[in-house]
Amino acid sequence: MQLYTRSAGNGVPVVLLHAFPLSSAMWLAQREGLAASCRVITPDLRGFGGSRLGDDEPSVDAMADDVAAMLDAEGIERAVVGGLSMGGYVTMAFCRRHPDRLLGVILADTKASPDPEAARDNRERIALRVLDEGPGVLVEEVLPALIGRTTRERRAMVFGRVRGLVQAAPPAAVAWAQRAMAARPDSFDTLSGLKVPLLAIVGEEDELSPVADAEAMTRAVPDGRLEIIKKAGHLSAVEQPEAFNAAVADFVSSGPGGAGRSPG
Repeated sequence: MQLYTRSAGNGVPVVLLHAFPLSSAMWLAQREGLAASCRVITPDLRGFGGSRLGDDEPSVDAMADDVAAMLDAEGIERAVVGGLSMGGYVTMAFCRRHPDRLLGVILADTKASPDPEAARDNRERIALRVLDEGPGVLVEEVLPALIGRTTRERRAMVFGRVRGLVQAAPPAAVAWAQRAMAARPDSFDTLSGLKVPLLAIVGEEDELSPVADAEAMTRAVPDGRLEIIKKAGHLSAVEQPEAFNAAVADFVSSGPGGAGRSPG
């Protein structure tokens, strides 16, 4: 599986994995704002953007292995790997399967706990609706919770951009990703075994993965720090990019245990 990627900058490689049901287009402000301090690599996860879906069974592990193969193709031995929402689930799978490839970990607006049964059932319901009716379903079912209250009220352009990205999601990829997320395991044991530093980021208005989830992940790791982004919801990187970028840049430059040092 060869992932389509957008990259910018030089220095410590920082891989950022996008939220559901978006693409690497969501990281535009990170590629622009972080390029001066690190090498930002933003792949389209399988089925989204410019990456094909393939024939594998739905699995965050398969998505994590795609990222490892991308690092191989880029000639990168170790990187800071991070993701937002679904991208965070893939990052935790990467931590399980490829711990030797990590310089540091960033988990934004995500959670380490698995889906309860009701949430799994809801993912399957949405998957079937999207396959039957198209991605417009996501505007009704998914979009409202992606954006925080302040953005909905004051940032019409940001809301419109996110809406456009949601509407562009391919139905087959949406269904595949929903089933992959529904099947993901508990990741707290993975976090407790991390040998590299973790940065947890969360929007203070995030209703899908609230501050308590970020606090739990931070407590679970040996070396963790937490950044709460004011006036941002679930898509904190899109809603408040300057604050998000500042947190990432500080982590990459000063992260203990090697997050701020180039591999090799």
